[in-house]
Amino acid sequence: MHTGSGVLCAILAAVLISAGCLSAIFPYPAVPSPTRTPAPTAVPTTESPVATVPVSQMALQLSDMPSDYILKDRSDLTYLEMDQMSHDLGWRAGYMVTYYRMNQEKYDLTELSQVIDLFPLANMNKVFDIKEEDITSQENGTTQIYELPCPNMGERTFAYRKAGTQNSLSVTTYSVIFTNKDVYEELTMKGTTTDFETLKELARAAADKIQ
Repeated sequence: MHTGSGVLCAILAAVLISAGCLSAIFPYPAVPSPTRTPAPTAVPTTESPVATVPVSQMALQLSDMPSDYILKDRSDLTYLEMDQMSHDLGWRAGYMVTYYRMNQEKYDLTELSQVIDLFPLANMNKVFDIKEEDITSQENGTTQIYELPCPNMGERTFAYRKAGTQNSLSVTTYSVIFTNKDVYEELTMKGTTTDFETLKELARAAADKIQ
């Protein structure tokens, strides 16, 4: 009996030893660690300092206007119809569009115009200063210019109301001028029924078209 037990123990020991040797020769495969997908590297986007869309695409469309406005005119501007100051400042291109609203029963006629001009980027501050000075110089004994608060539409913005001081029935004019990139814009609403809040909304829509 003791001999059989000894033989059995010897066999078990041999098996254990051989198992250890095999595991040393053929180790258990390592469990691979979870693969981490690297986060995508953000690619910086460089915004163009000048407008990259055609000037005509920056014009207000009929769908941008209140529903009771009608298209009156829209056209490219030409070099020959620009004044000498614009030539000296390097005017490159322009566009204009005009809409109007009319109600004969209420004797209501209101017009909204948009003028877009492109100048070299280096001259934009000078363009704005000259345009603003030209507006404020219109103030005299019969015409008053009132500067109005207005959200910034780009780099620089100036809004005003132009009204006659001697005739209560004179037409009131609201205007917003602004520069954004290499674009100068002027939006003007005048007529028997004007709304500066609507004009500001349209100026914002126009500024958003500058890409």
